Amino acid sequence: MAAIYGEEWCVIDDCAKIFCIRISDDIDDPKWTLCLQVMLPNEYPGTAPPIYQLNAPWLKGQERADLSNSLEEIYIQNIGESILYLWVEKIRDVLIQKSQMTEPGQDVKKKTEEEDVQCEEDIILACHLENSVKALDFDISENRREIEELPPIDHGIPITDRRSTFQAHLAPVVCPKQVKMVLAKLYENKKIASATHNIYAYRIYCEDKQTFLQDCEDDGETAAGGRLLHLMEILNVRNVMVVVSRWYGGILLGPDRFKHINNCARNILVEKDYTNSQEESSKALGKNKKVRKDKKRSEH
Repeated sequence: MAAIYGEEWCVIDDCAKIFCIRISDDIDDPKWTLCLQVMLPNEYPGTAPPIYQLNAPWLKGQERADLSNSLEEIYIQNIGESILYLWVEKIRDVLIQKSQMTEPGQDVKKKTEEEDVQCEEDIILACHLENSVKALDFDISENRREIEELPPIDHGIPITDRRSTFQAHLAPVVCPKQVKMVLAKLYENKKIASATHNIYAYRIYCEDKQTFLQDCEDDGETAAGGRLLHLMEILNVRNVMVVVSRWYGGILLGPDRFKHINNCARNILVEKDYTNSQEESSKALGKNKKVRKDKKRSEH
């Protein structure tokens, strides 16, 4: 990478494999600049993706989400291969397209340059944020064994309150591809596709690493996905995804909406026998917390 990108490539910590690269739409006359910060795990590229952070003051909201999704898609399509070059060029393409569409203000350019000076501090901080790796923490061996068939989907009993209706859908999943397949199948149903929100969360247990691959989506219902995933963690479920559809009836429900979302999810998880006893769940959570604390102590 250093040979390809020259001064754009910066080594933060060679032993820890922490790097950053400054990417712009034009090397000679940059209008848009972004700093890609990466840490390469020992398992990269064979069985783990890079841990990364996108650093640019103008990169926010949907624009950030779209770019992150593009990088994750590149990783999924090239599992086991080096992808840094593909990531850099994808980001450069996005910047070039942005440059052709708009012109940044002088203040934005100044902030971008100032932000680049902070690359070293930001990457070190990013490496300690657990959430920064969640979206890409795929277990490769599971992907290689992924099942091509669509898993069966069960539908829970709807809950209606003040004209809003909530319904949970559940499917067993063992790889990220199945998550996408389940979502695509659900959206074929016109009623589900027309729901105001389709909140989902999934947890996949990676046997060889004894860790969980998990993620969630609010679909416009702020914090609902995270609450749903937290419920699934408390219940200690594995290899399952839950989607909760909400059809808004015109009356605001306040916090009650979260209660209904979680109740729908809990009911179908219990009905389909995915839950352990509360005692077993508590023990498992306590053990996981102890392991995480012990790991942090050993790192310091």
